[in-house]
Amino acid sequence: MSVSKVAKDVVVFDYGFGNVRSAERALARTGARVEITRDYDRAMTADGLVVPGVGAFAACMAGLTRARGHWVVGRRLAGGRPVLGICVGMQILFARGIEHGVASEGLDEWPGTVGPLRADIVPHMGWNTVRPPADSRLFAGLAEDARFYFVHSYAVHDWELTPPGPADPLAAARVTWSTHGDPFVAAVENGPLWATQFHPEKSGDAGAQLLTNWIETL
Repeated sequence: MSVSKVAKDVVVFDYGFGNVRSAERALARTGARVEITRDYDRAMTADGLVVPGVGAFAACMAGLTRARGHWVVGRRLAGGRPVLGICVGMQILFARGIEHGVASEGLDEWPGTVGPLRADIVPHMGWNTVRPPADSRLFAGLAEDARFYFVHSYAVHDWELTPPGPADPLAAARVTWSTHGDPFVAAVENGPLWATQFHPEKSGDAGAQLLTNWIETL
């Protein structure tokens, strides 16, 4: 695993719904300077912002809103400043989530709906492989059979964002898929906004390399 030559400044946004300590330790392995905080100014000025998430979609959105995280994410992205969502921190980036038949609004950074996994065994808990696109920067240097740790009962099954024209190739979304029952979105790289459904901070060396890849783009 390579290590960034210049230490990057990363904030793990603490809004009460994420494995913040695990994320902090995993990011520190890359050589980044990591701080756990919900301070608005620190979250806005850091080189990179990580939005973790565990639990229910609606509860995570409510917690993020109370902590002004929706403003932080939106304004960072408007300025082209990197954000990484993890697990439910990825799900709330979509337009809506449906849990137990109840729809909740998300951040709407991407169109689409987070819904129940279409599988015989739920939750999807454990290690699984993924299928990144050939030009993925997030999965650069990782073997095709690299495995990542998932814990979730909901996912996005249909990618709805219309690709941009050829004049803006860097903004084109690169979507990584995995399968548990039906295929679902496992990760997205879209301009300054990247996200994973799995937990890179719990995915051993593969997760560490993935986080290093993200840090090196900051």
